[in-house]
Amino acid sequence: MAEAGAGFLEQLKSCVVWSWTYLWTVWFFFMLFLVYILRVPLKINDNLSTVSMFLNTLTPKFYVALTGTSSLISGLILIFEWWYFRKYGTSFIEQVSVSHLRPLLGGVDNSTPSNSNTSNGDADSSRQSVSECKVWRNPLNLFRGAEYNRYTWVTGREPLTYYDMNLSAQDHQTFFTCDTDHMRPADAIMQKAWRERNPQARISAAHEALELNECATAFILLAEEEATTIVEAEKLFKQALKAGEGCYRRSQQLQHHGAQYEAQHRRDTNVLVYIKRRLAMCARKLGRTREAVKMMRDLMKEFPLLSMFNIHENLLEALLELQAYADVQAVLAKYDDISLPKSATICYTAALLKARAVSDKFSPEAASRRGLSTAEMNAVEAIHRAVEFNPHVPKYLLEMKSLILPPEHILKRGDSEAIAYAFFHLQHWKRVEGALNLLHSFRMIPYPLEKGHLFYPYPICTETADRELLPSFHEVSVYPKKELPFFILFTAGLCSFTAMLALLTHQFPELMGVFAKAFLSTLFAPLNFVMEKVESILPSSLWHQLTRI
Repeated sequence: MAEAGAGFLEQLKSCVVWSWTYLWTVWFFFMLFLVYILRVPLKINDNLSTVSMFLNTLTPKFYVALTGTSSLISGLILIFEWWYFRKYGTSFIEQVSVSHLRPLLGGVDNSTPSNSNTSNGDADSSRQSVSECKVWRNPLNLFRGAEYNRYTWVTGREPLTYYDMNLSAQDHQTFFTCDTDHMRPADAIMQKAWRERNPQARISAAHEALELNECATAFILLAEEEATTIVEAEKLFKQALKAGEGCYRRSQQLQHHGAQYEAQHRRDTNVLVYIKRRLAMCARKLGRTREAVKMMRDLMKEFPLLSMFNIHENLLEALLELQAYADVQAVLAKYDDISLPKSATICYTAALLKARAVSDKFSPEAASRRGLSTAEMNAVEAIHRAVEFNPHVPKYLLEMKSLILPPEHILKRGDSEAIAYAFFHLQHWKRVEGALNLLHSFRMIPYPLEKGHLFYPYPICTETADRELLPSFHEVSVYPKKELPFFILFTAGLCSFTAMLALLTHQFPELMGVFAKAFLSTLFAPLNFVMEKVESILPSSLWHQLTRI
């Protein structure tokens, strides 16, 4: 509350400053115009009557010109402010007032109390921004040949961006290559194949490697990119599994003989885990869900330390398909830990389980009358936690925004993660009666979530990263939405008001002339009163000397 109050006072202060600055600027130019018209020095004692006479003799055309010019100037300022806001996301006037006027007015930036605190804060914020804007491999990513390419054939659109595919190429080089590949001809070919940008060149290189040897990584590439159906991909992965298990057993026996053998064993382990995980995903896509769950459980037991693949998220989705909610809760109890990085799958699955217990009987009207029960409070808090972690997900679960194919990489708490989660889990939310109705109350995301209650404050870098990951035909969801600055609204209102005055003066010159004269008379009345009092108090000789000065 204190931060919100301070921010409001700062905004109010800058608004008042710039409002007065604008008014005094208009007044200054108006007085210069009077001086130019009268061609005489502006001495208060001698020329007040002249100014009054001049104002009384002004024609309606003058007021039309004055209000039209003011409207034009305000319009130009509005156009510039809007352009600056669209390009930089902030108001130019507000930025100038914060950067230059606040120090002149005695403003102090409370966020930098000392140099040591500033340096520590900058270091913490930089580390936080790096972790928050880190791009992760999508654990449920689709197959390029069997799914992404089929979408391209049907729609003519590319579902993957160059940035996303480039990240995948880097992942493949990290997981599927090692320093000793040049010693084996097939692996040397595949090392070059993973660096190829042309898909056909990669596929040709994989076939060339298979002519030399039963290469597991060559089968992987063909299963991912050449296979046009999931059935074909599964057959190729089974061949890759046979070759990968042989390489794994051989390197396991030699891993302690040197650093090169250890690196090779690490590579073979990554290849084997990847193959088994993709085979489990093939089984899940082909309807053999129980078989997929067993394969994932066995894989997690065999390689418990390889958490970089996030196999537990694949397992959660498969268990939800089986409606094995007790098993889902057991997996969440293990991975929904404060020391582990959170994800939309973890947070929203936990919220779904809490909502399932109360959603069938939940009614907002009844809850407002009698209050929330303990179970309902737990469900609301779980949904609040999930929405705070990723505020983009409700739009897709409530089908307020159309889904697209998820990218191969996601940004935690970003729109890309929301798409990847909703693409696979929307059916599970629909299956639980009343869960979406309970989530519907969170469709209007409250702005305090931006400040962070259960997690770090929402990062500001997600929009840029998501635009790189998601295709251009998708409208990226932005949170928090950028509101129009006060000065754009103020300038727009001023421009409209002065334009209306110019139009009314042109259409009703006599009536507007009467109003203008009455307004100016009222405006100058306090000044005339003060000058009369000053003339009555000061001696005439002293007043004469002051006017001469």
